[in-house]
Amino acid sequence: MEQEIIAYRYSNENIVDTQSASSYPAEHLTAIGFDNSQEALGVIRHSTAHLMAQAIKSLYPNAQFFVGPVVEEGFYYDFRVDRKIGEEDLKSIEKEMKEIIKKKYEIEKYEISKAEALEKFADDDLKKAVLSRIPDERVSIYKQGDFEDLCRGPHVPSVRYLHNFKLTRVAGAYLGGDEKAEMLTRIYGIAFADKESLKAYLEMIEEAKKRDHRKLGTELELFAFDEASGAGLPFWMPKGARLRSKIEHILYKSHRRRGYEPVRGPEILKAEMWHTSGHYACYGENMYLTQIDEQEYGIKPMNCIGHIQIFKQSGKSYRDLPLKYFEYGVVHRHEKSGVLHGLLRVREFTQDDAHIFCTPDQIKEVVLEVVEFVDAVMKKFGFEYTMEVSTKPEKAIGDDAVWELATQGLKDALTQNSLPFGIDEGGGAFYGPKIDVKITDALGRKWQCGTIQVDFNLPQRFGVEYVAEDNTRKQPVMIHRAILGSFERFIAILTEHYAGEFPFFIAPTQVIFVPIAGTHTEYANKLKNLLIDEGIDSEIFDKNDSLNKRIRQAEKQRVPYVVVLGDEETANETVAIRDRRAKEQYNLTSAEFMVKLLQDLKEGII
Repeated sequence: MEQEIIAYRYSNENIVDTQSASSYPAEHLTAIGFDNSQEALGVIRHSTAHLMAQAIKSLYPNAQFFVGPVVEEGFYYDFRVDRKIGEEDLKSIEKEMKEIIKKKYEIEKYEISKAEALEKFADDDLKKAVLSRIPDERVSIYKQGDFEDLCRGPHVPSVRYLHNFKLTRVAGAYLGGDEKAEMLTRIYGIAFADKESLKAYLEMIEEAKKRDHRKLGTELELFAFDEASGAGLPFWMPKGARLRSKIEHILYKSHRRRGYEPVRGPEILKAEMWHTSGHYACYGENMYLTQIDEQEYGIKPMNCIGHIQIFKQSGKSYRDLPLKYFEYGVVHRHEKSGVLHGLLRVREFTQDDAHIFCTPDQIKEVVLEVVEFVDAVMKKFGFEYTMEVSTKPEKAIGDDAVWELATQGLKDALTQNSLPFGIDEGGGAFYGPKIDVKITDALGRKWQCGTIQVDFNLPQRFGVEYVAEDNTRKQPVMIHRAILGSFERFIAILTEHYAGEFPFFIAPTQVIFVPIAGTHTEYANKLKNLLIDEGIDSEIFDKNDSLNKRIRQAEKQRVPYVVVLGDEETANETVAIRDRRAKEQYNLTSAEFMVKLLQDLKEGII
């Protein structure tokens, strides 16, 4: 099996073997409680990562190790080995891990100077790469049996506590996240404090495989990728385009009801505009640039500038604010090939983007109105969600005082309305702080989707103004807002959330008619045309196959209704319905069926 190639961003938080576990106090080594709290799992998983590395070293003595942090999905280790490691090798590594556990090695920590460590690992360039990123003059090493590695810890006291684990996959990872650097082998794993939790997790993983949007996207003919045409560029098949169009139409009406005006900006602008906005300096490596008439242009990675230019086309006063523009904006971003993943991470995608221009004292009401919109959308699709306020990142534009004002505005809007939120330090956009909306799907997995960003900087850079009540010219605040995030990502999440069983109001095909014989096809076409007039998509399965085969094929498409039409139905203008969702079969007149479908359609109103 070919290794999945994963590029990852290197950070100081994972250069010494761990992320979340690194902040735990030393006494936690003997008092972790061995439960499934986040704190305890950090220690258990970090220790299991070292156990895995010890097993790899035992099986492949020439292996050399880079880093092995705890991550959200468990843990991993990056290493170099003189042979190809595949999924088929994971069982033998797990078996060796269990043999090591039987030896009950104590896990010991000792410290040496950085100079001593450089001498100790003089023949190991991966360890020297790790040491080069450590600012401290002393480093700690954890040892178990004949295996030891640089590590801040902490760990469990002994390997004998590490029984409940599973190695999940093999990948490839560039050294330090640099695509030009060496490719290392990466093995992921998961660990829990008890066997029951591990079993539940593995069952969830198996269910997730069945729901994988890439698998269902192929089976249901929703979308496709063609490497010859370019990586990360999805092709929408007819059924996928219908699904997407339904979501777009539902949201379009929802925006208009809430006072948003539709706009559209160019997909390419002179590079000078991106210099002014700060995108060139802070986001340039993710942009596609080209030359036209000896001038540099940039394909837009975001829609902000277009909306600013539209705002500036005519004079605005305080009476016009808040002014809400929205656009289904196609953007292009140069994502590294290693992180591309179906529709979840692509190079071309469409944002359900909006920008709201308002006065500073309108920030709170605008943010709350957007939160209400988010809540309505997420409830409609059956998602629970949480919110995080993301603060100023390292790479940013604007004064600290402006950032503080914008950040506090977001916090106040949520706090004063008793809306719970977390803090993501340094996670803001380069031009302003934001609220990130993270949804939880049917399998309990969390996904980042919508965002609400407060921006004082871009209006200032582009000289955006309005006439205030006192007749002076003032700068508005710009609220960047997306609810789905992107249609591509949201549809990937929806597909897995519903396992392809989309609710009627967005189902790509809502009804399949199965005429028993050729004489019934005319009636099927009549019904199909009636549904088209009401915006309902249907198909007719009238190929030269047996009736049972055609019914089975129809049901495999996971449509809400399969309708069988025979002599009786044609003569009496009735329908024989197989309702997949209710798991029922019943008969209605064609008029009653139409009323039912229109009622189902209304469930999509947001």
